[in-house]
Amino acid sequence: MTINWQNKRKIVNDPVYGFINIPSEIVYDVIEHKYFQRLRRIKQLGLSEYVYPGAVHTRFQHTLGALHLSNSAINILRLKNIEITEEEEEAVNLAILLHDIGHAPLSHTLEKVIIKELGHEELSLLFMEVLNEEFNGKLGLAIRIFKNQYHKKFLHQLVSSQLDVDRLDYLRRDSFYTGVSEGVIGSDRIIKMLNVANDQLVVEAKGIYSIEKFLIARWLMYWQVYLHKTVVSTEQLLLKIFKRVRYLLDNKEEVFLTKELEFFYKYYDSSHIKTVLENFSAIDDTDIITLIKNWTNSDDTTLSELSKRLINRKLLRIEIQDEPFDTQKISILKKKASENLGLHDGELDYFVFTSHISKNAYSAFDDKIQILYKNGEVADIVEASDTLNTSVLSKTVRKHFLCYPKEIN
Repeated sequence: MTINWQNKRKIVNDPVYGFINIPSEIVYDVIEHKYFQRLRRIKQLGLSEYVYPGAVHTRFQHTLGALHLSNSAINILRLKNIEITEEEEEAVNLAILLHDIGHAPLSHTLEKVIIKELGHEELSLLFMEVLNEEFNGKLGLAIRIFKNQYHKKFLHQLVSSQLDVDRLDYLRRDSFYTGVSEGVIGSDRIIKMLNVANDQLVVEAKGIYSIEKFLIARWLMYWQVYLHKTVVSTEQLLLKIFKRVRYLLDNKEEVFLTKELEFFYKYYDSSHIKTVLENFSAIDDTDIITLIKNWTNSDDTTLSELSKRLINRKLLRIEIQDEPFDTQKISILKKKASENLGLHDGELDYFVFTSHISKNAYSAFDDKIQILYKNGEVADIVEASDTLNTSVLSKTVRKHFLCYPKEIN
């Protein structure tokens, strides 16, 4: 049966931007595909709802938002006489639409936990290549742009750079749903200031203050939302749960798993890409939470206790500081945990542990954010800005954290 394209001209009502238009038939068909529909069941901010109850928006919503910004950016660039063909427009839209399709459940937390050797960008590319086969090569140009193998480099920068539409959407959207006003950015203003110079995406000089606010907002959102200490504690608890599952399976212990997760833990073969993707695409947040609820009744007391803590939000206390924690303090906490909670040596590292987190707001090594002056000269934002403390924004901040049960403090 042939479906008229007119029936696919859909409008989505988005709480952040208002009405979003689906721009082409192939974009509609990709959105309707089961691989993409899975993103409805992947939360954008993973476990951040443990801190910000409103943060329950999905990768599906985010990706449609990025698609909307992609369309807006292309329209603005065309108004400034930047040549972008209809084929290129469609390819950019497809690339941005599929940039997150390889995300693991609960977003970044379980990245490289289900599949150790592949990150979400590598998985997204594999999904795109399989979909390209299904859609008879219609995603070929999108894949080239995604991989930065197309001669118009600025198109790739719209999809992946330090000022791509992905970042422009997630900062504004995450701020909206968490209620953290520090993340609010003028994405419309930034897009209106976009231009192209020397095949590079640039921002006109009159938009420099919007870029400064964008970088500061990103910095604040990381330390106030994405790396909030309670979010870190929650994510670490989830990782410890899966570490214990892996340990039990390696020791031939019985652990309840879904059929798809059992594939990755027992029968995984990277040479069968379609089988890998079919199983991966069948795992979402619902599966992970259901499994953890089941594991609260596990015969293994460590797995059971860790799972109960996550389900019931009985989180580990977390301390964060600039310097590594004193080993004597860690030893004392482990001794207390052993005495008060009855934990043995093999169990202590699941409940008392230290590690670190790190982040910067702007990288001096990636594609730089370029400012275009009226005389045609171009300068890096770190040179053009009189306001930004670029030494702070470009410096990688490393913080050490220590987790332990609240009961032993």
